[in-house]
Amino acid sequence: MCFPLFFLDIGLSLYHWTVFPFLGIKRVERKQYIRIDRHRLSYLPWVLKLGCANCGYANGLLHYAMRIAGNTELYFCPSKHQETPEFHAPPHHQHFAEYGDAEGFSKQFHGHHDSD
Repeated sequence: MCFPLFFLDIGLSLYHWTVFPFLGIKRVERKQYIRIDRHRLSYLPWVLKLGCANCGYANGLLHYAMRIAGNTELYFCPSKHQETPEFHAPPHHQHFAEYGDAEGFSKQFHGHHDSD
């Protein structure tokens, strides 16, 4: 998984550093999501330290990517998806307008674009 995650990281960084300033979206602090520190735990054998470093990067990167995607979604379409039993809505949808609520969508959308 190292190579696919690395390429995701490069593409995500390029998108984040070029598109967010262009749209006026506040950038996300990478260090708030990616933490690689468990390799310093003296009680872990080296193979677990390696695994912990990989998991810290992988899970942190995916959380960071979700935040960037969520902020992009908030900018372009702050409306929830239609509720179905098999769909698990992401946590950032909690403040989005309800599906089909045109007035709520308009308030959300214009609330993020009126300062543009």
